[in-house]
Amino acid sequence: MKKTFYSNGKLLITGEYLVLDGAKAFALPTKMGQNLNIEEGKNKEIIWKSYDADGSIWFEDTILFSDISKGVNPENESVKTTLTTILHEALKLNPDFILNSNGYRITTELGFPKSWGLGTSSTLINNIAQWLQIDAFILLKNSFGGSGYDIACAQNNTPILYHLEQGNPIVEKVTFNPEFTQNLYFVYLNKKQSSKTAIAAYNINKKNNLAKTIALNDSITSEVLNATTIQSFATAIQKHEVQMSIILETHTIKESLFPDFNGVIKSLGAWGGDFVMAIATENPTDYFVSKGYKTIVPYNEMILS
Repeated sequence: MKKTFYSNGKLLITGEYLVLDGAKAFALPTKMGQNLNIEEGKNKEIIWKSYDADGSIWFEDTILFSDISKGVNPENESVKTTLTTILHEALKLNPDFILNSNGYRITTELGFPKSWGLGTSSTLINNIAQWLQIDAFILLKNSFGGSGYDIACAQNNTPILYHLEQGNPIVEKVTFNPEFTQNLYFVYLNKKQSSKTAIAAYNINKKNNLAKTIALNDSITSEVLNATTIQSFATAIQKHEVQMSIILETHTIKESLFPDFNGVIKSLGAWGGDFVMAIATENPTDYFVSKGYKTIVPYNEMILS
């Protein structure tokens, strides 16, 4: 009997990096996510296939129950090693899925191109947690690491405000549906940023007055959430972008790539890759295409509402 589980993708609007240290982050689940399909197998192994959004197979391998049980060397950062590590940590939380099974045939199906960075790993971890009825936040912490905001997006169909309190995830559903969402666009920068690499750089650069920095972030996040006009929203977003530029000791994405853009541009998630959010009074598609960026998704096509 086939079982199917689904999780939403994510975009982090405010609180990038700082969310790791307890700051409040405003995040949006996307309309596109990932399916996990489970069928019975044999030979004490998992035959695994992962499909990209275009139907092509981007990963295919066989994982032995014995490897899941004993674990593998995590320093080998292959897809198979990462997947085996996740399943090994899942086994610690619920050993029955191996003890009471002869094997599995598992497929994953992405609803967005894998390169987009909308949560290939977080949707997988949340789907595995649903399948095995374990805590997805604990599975993330023990396997992949990170703040967990992406897990919260995977589990919720509305915008969320997320933070860590003594290491524990606090998720608050919020309302965000202003008229100016028609002026918001998400632009893919044609490259995927490594979250682990970006986080490592943040940890090197973050300053000692972290409490003050987090307080400023939380204040700006509140301004973003409560904005009633495109002008007040853009002002708050610009303020956030400048703050992160100072913390990370790097140029903003607008300074680096789009200095002549008539509007506001904000990096999302791991700076330097994946998507940016553009705020413009007129459709900016022609502008970004002229710069070589052909994936421009309007807010209402991207975000779950």
